[in-house]
Amino acid sequence: MKNILDLTGKIALVSGASSGLGEHFAEVLAAYGAVVICTARRVDRLVSLAAKIQATGGVAHAIEMDVTDRDSVKCAFDKTLALAGVPDVVVCNAGATGGQAFLEMEETVWDHVLNVNVKGVFNLGQEAAQRMVAADKAGSIINISSICGTRTFPGLAHYSSSKAAVDQLTRTMAQELAPHNVRVNAIAPGYFLTELTADYYATEAGQKDVAGLPLGRLGKLEELDGQLLLLASDAASFMSGGVYTVDSGHSVRLG
Repeated sequence: MKNILDLTGKIALVSGASSGLGEHFAEVLAAYGAVVICTARRVDRLVSLAAKIQATGGVAHAIEMDVTDRDSVKCAFDKTLALAGVPDVVVCNAGATGGQAFLEMEETVWDHVLNVNVKGVFNLGQEAAQRMVAADKAGSIINISSICGTRTFPGLAHYSSSKAAVDQLTRTMAQELAPHNVRVNAIAPGYFLTELTADYYATEAGQKDVAGLPLGRLGKLEELDGQLLLLASDAASFMSGGVYTVDSGHSVRLG
């Protein structure tokens, strides 16, 4: 029986692939047959990741890209075209966060988070869509959101606002790109242990948050694999405009 999640023959570009979710996503997509373009600002980490993927029989390339810089994004797509072709799958994963109370929040902190999390998704998503449409190529754009887009968390006004914007951008992109056979969806993870979140979960407050989760534990990165592969593959050919939570029920619990 054919594996409906098989990505053989597809080209997948992942932003923010130098660590955390992005690094994991790149490995998973490669394991299921995609040629993976690993992008981020930290090139040394990307080179190590690409070598790791290749050592396990996958195909991967490392390309420097800053999602907040449109010229950098264009350059990364030009290099991708030369190496592999126009991507079939683009995972807009690069993100930024950091806790700071609203009353004390600095404008530079607000600007940085919104710049990476919203403008970055716009830059990457629009460039990807333009390339797919110009090549008359069906595609899947997967934006990485968060349950913070629908729930409020103290100290995360900037992050929550940015992820709510990503959710709405996802829906709008899906509507406008549907005639071009380009699907757009978002994955909204709950609490997962990554480099970005490790410091917080090591604190007393973080451990208390984890203990209060419906399953009483953090999510494992591999528990995002099914959603990622579904949305990246042709198995989700009739799915677009959705924001899918993976959070053990955290976002719908009372209190």
